[in-house]
Amino acid sequence: MKKILFAVMVLTLSAALCACGGGKKGDSSANSSSGTTVSDEFVFGLTQEISDVDPHDDSDAATRSVLFNMFEGLVKPTSTGDIMPAVAENYTVSDDALIYTFTLRDGVKFSDGNPVTVEDIIYSYKRGAGIDHDFPLADGETAKISALSAIADITATDDKNIQFTLAAPDSEFIYNFTVAILEEANDANQATDPIGVGPFKITELQTGEYLAVERNENYWNADLNCISKAKFKFIADANAAYTELQAGTIDGLQYLTNDQATDAKVAEQYDIVESTMMLVHGLFLNNDYEPLKSPEVRQALNYAVNRDEINQMMFDGKSMLIQTHAYPTITAWYNADTENTYTYDVAAAKDLLARGGYPDGFDLEITVPSNFTQHVDTAQIIKEELAQIGVNVTLNRVEWEDWVANTYRGRQYQATVIGFDISSLSPATWYIRYYSSSANNMCNFKSEEYDKLYDQAQATVDMDEKFQLYGQMQKILADEGASVFIEDPANLIAIKKGYTGFTTYPVSAIDLASIQVAE
Repeated sequence: MKKILFAVMVLTLSAALCACGGGKKGDSSANSSSGTTVSDEFVFGLTQEISDVDPHDDSDAATRSVLFNMFEGLVKPTSTGDIMPAVAENYTVSDDALIYTFTLRDGVKFSDGNPVTVEDIIYSYKRGAGIDHDFPLADGETAKISALSAIADITATDDKNIQFTLAAPDSEFIYNFTVAILEEANDANQATDPIGVGPFKITELQTGEYLAVERNENYWNADLNCISKAKFKFIADANAAYTELQAGTIDGLQYLTNDQATDAKVAEQYDIVESTMMLVHGLFLNNDYEPLKSPEVRQALNYAVNRDEINQMMFDGKSMLIQTHAYPTITAWYNADTENTYTYDVAAAKDLLARGGYPDGFDLEITVPSNFTQHVDTAQIIKEELAQIGVNVTLNRVEWEDWVANTYRGRQYQATVIGFDISSLSPATWYIRYYSSSANNMCNFKSEEYDKLYDQAQATVDMDEKFQLYGQMQKILADEGASVFIEDPANLIAIKKGYTGFTTYPVSAIDLASIQVAE
């Protein structure tokens, strides 16, 4: 199977993302009448501090969006959802999707000036998988990044060509080669001072304050034309970040509400780039919490939550409503038939609650990270909606670190409002979240039929068959009410007038390399 196998999917991705604003350069041109002044150091406000600087850690969306600038793999995602060569000059895939062969670019260097070697590639994939030995994995050894455990062997055929052999055919595996390439000689410092090959490099990290970066003079693309310095400013409080935006002390901020984006002070100084957050935003349910073990109860919650109301109140109707774990703009993998699974119907919700054994409702604690306005406000709306069917909701606002440790990893929660982004363009990574035995299955969802379909999807190299299988899995998630899937929220991004070119992606990325000072 050659790269042409992905062509149909890529064309669909491109059309869909362009239609919704994803993958397009924002109209953020200079406006001399605004009186706005810009410098070559671009300051982007973040309402969540990055968790670390190691690109091989299982990081959150905010961290990945920042590290996108400093690290690249053999390939990298494009703004249209395609995959393009990065450290590799080109690649081929065998017809049986078992062997992926890459040819490295000439003269690629790390940001410290040292050359990238095939040994660095092998080191990076072993480290990314979290293993101490060669592929295949030793008995009892597990991979940190489960997808990489599918690699059976890595062979450097010479100093420019490297071949990856998989244990089983996988036509989606190309997306896993975005794993960051790191310098093996720097092994002892990767967690605190990693050296990558991206267009920028880290110059300073002040915990709780900012991460400063500058252009990597050794970047393989010498024709890159963008800002030379940037700073990611950590502003823990969303209201404080918006105050800075109004004051003009930051140059960019995302996740604005419609009211914020249309505020006179903001409109005077900033252009607004419209996209989607590429999130599955919803009320995620712990299926092991006693009332939520019942499919009827979970279905009742789906009928009781008014998705349209949330969309109108939060995003002026600009979000894309969903009823399963999928991204509507990526039509190549989206089952639109799931959209009609539920309507807003209080009577139907009450009937299902009674059939599920809770005619008088029950108590439900919704845990929500306090630093995300859209999650807190959505949870508040849901609280009022569920009260109409007798579900007594209390909100548990926690710090982000607490949410990651206890809700996501510890699964110590009943329900939570959050959004799951795309860490990889491979659908296999989206749907492993609901596989019964998966470490990523924070919802504790269990379905033998779902697991069977997932296994079949991984076994086939036929893209049409994959689409059908993933579509059936999406329908199971909707029909069984695995969670209350609500929307892919609108993402309104403010970019200061005087900067141009800001580009959005279907993965988490604040792409500094796309930003220029307007002439």
